[in-house]
Amino acid sequence: MASTIVIGGFFGDEGKGKIVSHMVNNNDPSIVVRGGVGPNAGHTVKIGEKEFGTRIIPSGFSNEGCKLLVGAGTLVDPEVLKKEIEELGIEDRFKIDKRCAIIEEKHKQEDKKNDRLSEDIETTGTGCGPANAERAMRSIKLAKDLPELRKYTTDVPREINSALENSEDVIIEGSQGFGLSLFYGTYPYVTSKDTGAAQVAADVGIGPTKIDDILIVFKAFPTRVGSGPFPTEVSKDEAKRLGIKEYGTVTGRERRVGKWMSEWAKYAVEVNGATQAALTCIDKYDERCRGVTRYEELTEKAKQFIKKREEELDIPIKIISTGPRDDETIDLRGLC
Repeated sequence: MASTIVIGGFFGDEGKGKIVSHMVNNNDPSIVVRGGVGPNAGHTVKIGEKEFGTRIIPSGFSNEGCKLLVGAGTLVDPEVLKKEIEELGIEDRFKIDKRCAIIEEKHKQEDKKNDRLSEDIETTGTGCGPANAERAMRSIKLAKDLPELRKYTTDVPREINSALENSEDVIIEGSQGFGLSLFYGTYPYVTSKDTGAAQVAADVGIGPTKIDDILIVFKAFPTRVGSGPFPTEVSKDEAKRLGIKEYGTVTGRERRVGKWMSEWAKYAVEVNGATQAALTCIDKYDERCRGVTRYEELTEKAKQFIKKREEELDIPIKIISTGPRDDETIDLRGLC
């Protein structure tokens, strides 16, 4: 058996979708399952020249032999779900846990009308916070309560544990970043629940003794959407000079850009018990690395950056993204 949890180390936008897609297509697991908050986080996957942005469906959808699941801890918006199922054509291999809580229109309206949430904290307005609040009050609808969703429901923990008992691989995909954790992030500028590895495991129903690896994803330069502390943030002019201009997958808002956050990265590794790391956007740190697929082909500047990060984090960087496409990746996991 092999199970790997993938989480973000900064404020989201680290490229978890691309990393999960690469892992699913190279490891060929039987299941990829989504944990995390809900449709307030978007994961972008680029396969060839086609780009996909998903908010509920796991990022391993391009592997047609892989079962796609969503854990009970993740909120589901039926409208978003229906759209993604149709666009991706994955109806025959997709299931959500019967206990997933449902985002209704009232939750989205409450999210948008609450000035503190929408203006001060600058939430995504997708209804996740109000829905999680109602779930805590034990009065929210679950997936099993909606006739139109029943055909998609299953018991996700049983599916995962059965796969592991059969020595099959499982990849568990978190969402957001650890800096947005309700417990450990930059409160109150955070999301509505914890985003760490332990929480993601609970979201999908896998016990701690059944987790083999925790892969934490960092960006060569952190970014953040919305309000909140960002100690290494650079000006828009400097970000432009560096050639970095990005937009959030869900909101379309321009991402704030900063320099590497050493102390925070080390803290994220420590609290999450990360065993390995992925580093994305090395091509934006040094554009000469774009599309490289072998470590030896990286520039000396990039190699020194990676070496310094490994020394700081005290874990190996096993996957290096050199571009947005699935195949623009250096994978060192099979090497000692």
